[in-house]
Amino acid sequence: MAKVKTKWVCQNCGYETPKYIGKCPDCGSWGTLVEETDVKTTVSQSVVIDNSPVCLINEIKITESIKLSTGFEEFDRVLGGGLVQGSLVLLAGDPGIGKSTLILQTAGNICNTGKKLLYICAEESGSQVKLRAERLNVNSNNLYVYSQTNLEAVKAQTEIIKPEILVIDSVQSIYTSEITSSSGSVSQIRECTNALMDIAKNKNITVIVIGHVTKDGNIAGPKVLEHMVDTVIYFEGDKYKTQRLLRSIKNRFGSTNEIGVFNMVENGLEEVSNPSELFLKDRKESAAPGSVIIAANEGTRALLVEVQALVGTTSYPSPRRVSTGIEYNRLLQIIAVLEKRIGMNLSKHDVYVNIIGGIEIDEPAADLGIALAIATCFRDVVVQSDCVIIGEISLSGEIRNVSDLEKRIYEAQKLGFKRAIVPKFNKKLPDNIEIEVVQVPRLTDAIVACVSKAVK
Repeated sequence: MAKVKTKWVCQNCGYETPKYIGKCPDCGSWGTLVEETDVKTTVSQSVVIDNSPVCLINEIKITESIKLSTGFEEFDRVLGGGLVQGSLVLLAGDPGIGKSTLILQTAGNICNTGKKLLYICAEESGSQVKLRAERLNVNSNNLYVYSQTNLEAVKAQTEIIKPEILVIDSVQSIYTSEITSSSGSVSQIRECTNALMDIAKNKNITVIVIGHVTKDGNIAGPKVLEHMVDTVIYFEGDKYKTQRLLRSIKNRFGSTNEIGVFNMVENGLEEVSNPSELFLKDRKESAAPGSVIIAANEGTRALLVEVQALVGTTSYPSPRRVSTGIEYNRLLQIIAVLEKRIGMNLSKHDVYVNIIGGIEIDEPAADLGIALAIATCFRDVVVQSDCVIIGEISLSGEIRNVSDLEKRIYEAQKLGFKRAIVPKFNKKLPDNIEIEVVQVPRLTDAIVACVSKAVK
């Protein structure tokens, strides 16, 4: 009997080696190498070569992609208008965040339009899915549920039912008999995803796969998994709060700057059409020192969120700098500008900055709001609650212009704000802007305008 050859595969990055080593030389992870059977690919298993002729790029005809609505405007926004026929979508998120709930509600919405959907529940039984469906009020004659982990059985049912949508929950739980390693391994995930991609492209079926994430927040499995699929979407949220965010990090059919906002309620997920109202609903009319409102851009819409800063003295030689919702190095840069250009001595003070609502803000337009939050808390003054702050800060203390300024001002006006502090610009604002717009060229001018108005 021939000796079975094995190899050691890193479950984090897919690196292969003939012998065991403690640390993966590719990704640097410790204890992630698992022994798997080395299966050589035969000619029969190789990919069939497409003999289509070579043509000039000017001769290629563009066919418009058919997009199917998910029934959620927020989900469609993140996808770029809807699910593209024949695409492979990966949805990942923390355990218990609501991935299966979102997909099951989406499945109900799609099936109500007359489309057939096959839901593969590899981690639950059919009765468990039925209980969730009753709680979510999902009931359709076009929704097929199949509790199976074997990929070959899934392929067979796909040929019989011929659905327009195929859902796999989850890709780490299914396996193919052609690979001897256990489900969830790098080899299994890679081969199963390849097979699902073949179903999507050759059968013109939209495939949605749910994926797990590691403790570091990355998608479990090899990194090549994200390169194979058409769209990668993260479902984020805090388990102690009801807000949930859909964020696209890869999308071949749309923008990766869009986010979708949902609210988890008793009967499932509800989409939030105006996220600014959700993020500002707990804000009181009388603001406290260190609290300001900024207008940030997320894709095609402007979001108004609250920034809170806390500045306190410390007895330690190295003061603490804590940032939640903004980049840490960005906070250090803003503090350095406040110390050098404004003269605030923050070297003996702890500085804490938090974005309310659990949202991540990574654009420079939030700089001025963060700086004013720190400055007003340090001076113990208050910015009026009906004032919104917009602007980017340079290292020289100048306030730079930001993109889509009019859109941010319109959003503030729609929510009832009376005043906006913005960078100085030469462009004339439209006549339908009714709020007071204060243009400031430097950080010192912004602080004076903000404090003087609050004192009055």
